[in-house]
Amino acid sequence: MRVLAVDPGREKCGVAVCGPEGVVARRVMAVSGLPGLVRDWAKDYGVDAVVVGDQTGCKHVLELLRTLPVRVERAAERGSTLRARQRYFRDHPPKGWRRLVPRSLQVPPVPYDDYAAVVLAEAYLTLPEGSRQESLDTSKKMPVK
Repeated sequence: MRVLAVDPGREKCGVAVCGPEGVVARRVMAVSGLPGLVRDWAKDYGVDAVVVGDQTGCKHVLELLRTLPVRVERAAERGSTLRARQRYFRDHPPKGWRRLVPRSLQVPPVPYDDYAAVVLAEAYLTLPEGSRQESLDTSKKMPVK
């Protein structure tokens, strides 16, 4: 199963495609270009589901993606920014004097919303297959209008 995850924001968002083989693609981009990219990546990478983080910008992104021919679900993204930062520094360890500063006090020098999307996708993929939809279905808590 391959999942396309979106970490939504007001102006930009992180997008990632993950599957059993790991991270297939990831990008930080403007929210306005999201529908086209999601449509293209869903087709190109054979995506089975799109998962959207349930915090900032969620309603707007769900509205943008509602016409897609693939299942779109919400996912709890509590703590995903911290896990994304840790993942970023695992992939890009600080160099020079920055390696002496505790990583918990550092912020990546570039936007890392794509890493937050990776964290969301990996969390979705670790859920038992039968409980994925019901555990991510928050439509009763936050209806899309």
